[in-house]
Amino acid sequence: MTPHGHFNWNELRTRNAERAMKFYTETIGWTFEGSKTPDGLTYWVAQMNGQPVAGLFPLDNPRFDGVPESWMSFLAVDDVDARVKKATAAGAKLVMPVFDVPNVGRIAMLLEPSGAGIGWITPVA
Repeated sequence: MTPHGHFNWNELRTRNAERAMKFYTETIGWTFEGSKTPDGLTYWVAQMNGQPVAGLFPLDNPRFDGVPESWMSFLAVDDVDARVKKATAAGAKLVMPVFDVPNVGRIAMLLEPSGAGIGWITPVA
């Protein structure tokens, strides 16, 4: 398990998953495995030598129209809910309600005071 305060995961958010996968396959050598999210989208896990290295989240749903294409990093934290309270008190903005991903962890999406996006995750043990 990733220790508290260390980067745990990186995820590319893109409107063209096929183009992104082709780019990273040809230039880095990643392979991709898809799985359905609870809301029916396909989430892609990039792998290198059979090990997961990053995620690819498609933004091709109208509810993501305002979300810019970018890489999103996730920090491991010991208690997402308690840390979000500290973050919002320190000037961060919670982008959406904290949520659970089965077999992955509890996740918060924040804009820190400067406006940069960051994800926090308490991974499942």
